[in-house]
Amino acid sequence: MDLKDIQNLIKFVAKSGASEVKLETDDVKITIKTGGDEKGETTTYVQQIPVGAPVAQAPVMQPVVATTPEAAAAAAQSEADSKYITIKSPIIGTLYRKPSPDKPLFVEVGQTIHEGDVLCIIEAMKLFNEIESEVSGKIVKILVDDSSPVEFDQPLFLVDPS
Repeated sequence: MDLKDIQNLIKFVAKSGASEVKLETDDVKITIKTGGDEKGETTTYVQQIPVGAPVAQAPVMQPVVATTPEAAAAAAQSEADSKYITIKSPIIGTLYRKPSPDKPLFVEVGQTIHEGDVLCIIEAMKLFNEIESEVSGKIVKILVDDSSPVEFDQPLFLVDPS
């Protein structure tokens, strides 16, 4: 809305006899108040509503692939881990690897497990939930320490199904 449109609107409101008119568009908010008996006295408030300027996105830099021995070892490790089945946490809570402090661990690295074997316990809201294996195989890696908090879908164990 330009200045001529605003002036025409003010004249129209003053002639119509309305005491107050409010107009709001996407970018302009106008309030026109006229004096009831006083001829020709009009008060106008024009307020520009700030519109967020479009944000220019910075070009995304592609990461440089490191060819260090550590990077090669990490890539080889992820490829080696891909043949394993990852057992993930079904709930949020605190993971315990023992049924009680004086008992032995449920499972250890290198141990063969069968479907339905208890792998650990996750405490959630004072309830102790036994986490059972859904696959048979050999425990290759334990990814979480005893008595540590776990998130939903967090990897807990790597199992070699062969």
